[in-house]
Amino acid sequence: MEFEVWWLLAIPVIFGLGWAASRFDVKSLLSESSNLPRSYFRGLNFLLNEQPDKAIDAFIEVAKLDPETTELHFALGSLFRRRGETERAIRVHQNLLSRDDLPVSEQEHALFDLGQDFLKAGLLDRAEEAFQRLQTGSFAKQAQHSVLAIYQIEKEWHKALECADRLAADGDGSSYEKEISQFHCELAQEALQRKDAAAASAEIEAALRVNPANVRAMLLRGDMLLHNGDPAGALAILSEVPRQNPTYVGFAAGRLMRAYEALGRTAEGIVHLRDMLSLHPSDDLAEVVFEKVMAQDGPDAAYAVVRDEMKRAPSVQSAVKLLTAHHEHASGSQQADLVMVREWLLQRTKNLPRYVCEQCGFRARFFYWQCPGCGGWETYVPRRADMPASS
Repeated sequence: MEFEVWWLLAIPVIFGLGWAASRFDVKSLLSESSNLPRSYFRGLNFLLNEQPDKAIDAFIEVAKLDPETTELHFALGSLFRRRGETERAIRVHQNLLSRDDLPVSEQEHALFDLGQDFLKAGLLDRAEEAFQRLQTGSFAKQAQHSVLAIYQIEKEWHKALECADRLAADGDGSSYEKEISQFHCELAQEALQRKDAAAASAEIEAALRVNPANVRAMLLRGDMLLHNGDPAGALAILSEVPRQNPTYVGFAAGRLMRAYEALGRTAEGIVHLRDMLSLHPSDDLAEVVFEKVMAQDGPDAAYAVVRDEMKRAPSVQSAVKLLTAHHEHASGSQQADLVMVREWLLQRTKNLPRYVCEQCGFRARFFYWQCPGCGGWETYVPRRADMPASS
């Protein structure tokens, strides 16, 4: 490669341009920094020294001194809401909305955040009013999702259905079949409570049309058929549960046995449930099988069932049933010891959360179709997680 003389001239020119650019950047940075209020730097210093309360006070002072700092207002409002200081968050966002010079996009942002403040504070009517004002714009979709959450909190299932239908029709790529089907199940439950069998049946059918794999709707239909004296129909629908979702077999077990017993086929029902237990281990299913075998065939057969279950899928419930069955053959002090151990196990586990939400990890003692923590539907696996932590 040949050396060109003009490169010697280019090098100092390039160096000079770089030096001038760096000087310009430094001057620009110094100029911008000199325009920032001193409170801003005090706030940063408090943050660096892990003094968040003092930092917040300093940033509030900045927001008061410089009305153009809308982003700082939004950041403060969100911070207050996360800390549970909803009154301060509401005040921040209301102050923003009171400004006449605020652009439309930032007005929508402030209104949406205000709705979130009201929702966090439990002021559902005011939250809904704020969200309903956002029919258009970049926050419209998020606002409608929040409205849907409010209707579910208020158990306004008809309104929730309408809102979910609108969201589904907007075609945002999300599927609301699970939610809509569950809303119909909620309406069916309400109809059953007021003894309106026709309305309950219609809602169950609607739930299954939207989501044919909705196990809850299948269980409700089985309950209605049993109540109406149609055990054969109940047996047919409930027998589909293991095929649709085998994790729910424990919920269908008791209903299946009632159908078999009503048809005079108890022994066949026990065999059916034992077959399901071998394929799909479940504490709820094992409990039904244990009770029925104990009543039908005696403690020896029940002991054999629960011993096999303990080997295959050990759990506290299986251990308790094993002790119960073994108690029948014990005598004297052995019986007392078995009772003591069984009661200790029951006492140790009775207050433990049994079910875990797969979406947020919320633990609960009882099964919920809708998680109390995150509001997700069908996020609880009907499989108990009740082994006590080692101490």
